[in-house]
Formats: sequence, C-alpha cells, structure tokens
Amino acid sequence: MDNMRERFVSVTSRALDEDPRLALVLAEITMDGFRPSRQRHPERVINVGIREQLLIGVGGGLALTGLRPIMHTFASFLVERPFEQIKLDLGHQGTGGVLVSANASYDWPAGGFTHMAPGDVALLDTLDGWTVHVPGHPDEAEALLRHAYAAGDDKVYVRLSQQSNAAPRPVDGVGLRTVREGGPGAPVVVAVGPLLDNVLAATQGLDVTVLYATTVRPFDDAALRGAVARGTADVVLVEPYLAGTSTAAAAEALSEVPHRILGLGVGRSELRRFGTMDEHTAAHGLDPHSLRRRIADFTRPPARG
Repeated sequence: MDNMRERFVSVTSRALDEDPRLALVLAEITMDGFRPSRQRHPERVINVGIREQLLIGVGGGLALTGLRPIMHTFASFLVERPFEQIKLDLGHQGTGGVLVSANASYDWPAGGFTHMAPGDVALLDTLDGWTVHVPGHPDEAEALLRHAYAAGDDKVYVRLSQQSNAAPRPVDGVGLRTVREGGPGAPVVVAVGPLLDNVLAATQGLDVTVLYATTVRPFDDAALRGAVARGTADVVLVEPYLAGTSTAAAAEALSEVPHRILGLGVGRSELRRFGTMDEHTAAHGLDPHSLRRRIADFTRPPARG
C-alpha cells in the first residue's frame, strides 16, 4: 500500500491534468514525484528551491490571479518557518489556497527537531478561517485532498502523516463520526486521524464512546454535544499533534454542559534521541498501553468514602 505522501503525488498529478485552475508550488521536497507534471504544466508546477517564505508568497500571488495554489513541503517548513507569510500573503490579502504538509509531529525522527512540527495546528488556530484536515489513511487523504482542491477560495491545511490506521473510514470533509458507542452517560473519546487504531485498542472493553475526526477545524460542536451525557460530560481528546490543541474548541462546544476535558497528544518536551516513530509515539504516551492507562485513570468514577 502507498503512504499518504505518495498518494498526494498521484492524486495531485491527476488533478493538475483535470483542473486548469490548480497550481502547485514546491520547495524541493517531493519534487522528484512531480517531474512528469512539471513537464506537462511548466507554468503551473513551480519549484522555488529551499525558500519556504517564497513558497507561500508565490502561492499567495497565484491566488490573486485566480488560480487555486497547492503549497507543499514538510510541516515545519510549511507552517512554522513561513508563518508570517501565511498570515499576510494568504490571510491578510483575503486569498485562499491549500497547504499540504508531510512528516509532521515526529514522522521522521532521524531528521531531528528541525523537521518536527507538533505545534502546526495550534499555530494555525491563531488565524481565522482555516479548515484543517487530518487523514488517518491514504484513502482518506485522497478524499480530503480532492475535497480541498475543489473548494472555492477557502484556506485549507491537509496534514499528511507517515502514520496510518489499518483501514480507511468514510470521510466527507466535515465533522465527527461515531466509531464505537458506549452506554448512557459514557465518557467520550475523540480520536484524531492516524491515532484511531491506537485509541480503539486502548479502549477495548471500556464503556466509552469513540468519535473519529479527520476534519478538526471547524470543530464539530454539534456532534460532540450530541455524544456527551445530558448531565455531565467527560471528554478525552487524542490528537497526533501538540497535546491540548483542541481543548479550547471542545470546551466552547460544551459551554452549557458541566464537563471535564483531558487533552492527550505530543508533549512539549523535546526528545533528543532520534529513535523510531513508534518509540516517539510511546514516549509521548500515545501507544495503546499508555492511552488505556491515561484514559481509564481520567474516566474512572471517584471512590466513595
């Protein structure tokens, strides 16, 4: 099976052939995969070299001409390094486009901390009007990429990962889907993108409702409210990026419901050894064993004296 980044190449190459409004801007990363597309569409496939601020600036300029720019590189170079350009060349100018990242939180440990960006979604949360997709499988990535490309002039971030669930789920670019339903008043666990399989393994046998999110912005307030108990609510968010990124959004959704929220995700402490992706997952407490302990501890009813 191909991975999400490989699927991005195949889907985008076809889309460039089919839609003359699309343009692709690269900063060396993944350029080899798009050489055939560059030969077919030299005016719409642009490689700016390792100049990530220029990547966003060129994308913003293309958007001003009426094109739908797709801007791609590693997440740390796509969101963090050129953040001012995202804020100004897209947001301030009122233009749209599609940011497609690769190797986000810790997908390439050998690249070191310069190639890790667990804070990317939290950073985009400081800006208005962004849609954020976090697919958990290459098939989901394809569907969400096509959804993003077909949008009018929206600002969309598609966060691709080397991590993947074993099987895809239906996605439509909106909302939360119920994957496992607990009993009345059961705690709710929201699993984001490629962490769904770990969450399902961690909660096996626990009385919890599991919701699956591949589109995290806008946050699906109505679905979360519908899943929680009418009296009080315990909610656990399990995200493949900075822990607590969506706790404010969930709290706002439950503003009229007494609730407790636990945000699980990538910790702020820097792990200074390369290791493997699985070792980083375990170190951040996102493996099934760690998740089960953390979720069970949070949702366990208080002891009665």
